[in-house]
Amino acid sequence: MLVPVTEMLNKAYEGKYAVGQFNINNLEWTKAILLTAEEQQSPVILGVSEGAAKYMGGFNTVVGMVNGLIQDLGITVPVATHLDHGSYEGGKAAMEAGFSSIMFDGSHYPIEENITKTKEMVELAHSKGISIEAEVGSIGGEEDGVVGTGEIASPEECKLIADLGVDILAAGIGNIHGAYPDDWKGLAFDVLETINDITGSTPLVLHGGTGIAADMIQKAISLGVAKINVNTELQWAFQQATRAYIEAGKDLAGKGFDPRKILAPGFDAIKAGVKEKMEIFGSVGQA
Repeated sequence: MLVPVTEMLNKAYEGKYAVGQFNINNLEWTKAILLTAEEQQSPVILGVSEGAAKYMGGFNTVVGMVNGLIQDLGITVPVATHLDHGSYEGGKAAMEAGFSSIMFDGSHYPIEENITKTKEMVELAHSKGISIEAEVGSIGGEEDGVVGTGEIASPEECKLIADLGVDILAAGIGNIHGAYPDDWKGLAFDVLETINDITGSTPLVLHGGTGIAADMIQKAISLGVAKINVNTELQWAFQQATRAYIEAGKDLAGKGFDPRKILAPGFDAIKAGVKEKMEIFGSVGQA
């Protein structure tokens, strides 16, 4: 059964660890992440962008696939399906389809419009028992067509959004989607600390978890981050493992292409990557 992220992230915030959001793109990714979460006894958040949902057939397909895997694989740890960087209309559609959590990304609107739209989405989500994430200060880079310039969020604006009753808050602190450039200046921990201080006990979210050193992750967790998103790193691992298998010619075996065999190395790579991140985030055994 899918659950909102509220309880798992409140526990993580208080316990000074983070729950990983691992974005899914197909059956193999979803199965690998769920099995790893069960093995590690870690709560887990399955992130789904609007583009990924469309690729997999739609929001209803995603919910049906995840619920079916939870039942058939005997998954007992808390699992949430979370719309990642959702639009105004996309957030409503995901809620109707049965997502247990959504992100409404109003960071590209002027703050007044972000507040108005977020307030409406908070009321709608909570009326359905669904958790909601909001964002202030766009995240740098590009993820599935969502582009951010990577500005540093205003702590005062973060408080305005947090006071609307959001369950979790994403704030731009120099983090970037995708690969970090060589001249990256790092995370603005002073800003993160101020945001944590003035937003009360609202769990904070670190987008762009790929490529951030473990010690920086630990410091971010100590300053209120309870949810960390990972996507690009898993894409790389899946691609490299699958490509290596194909280039080695093992997919032939005299019987043509067997997709189950071709995708197996990528499946194993996803499991290994998720396990490593759960250990860094400190969520192992917290289910």
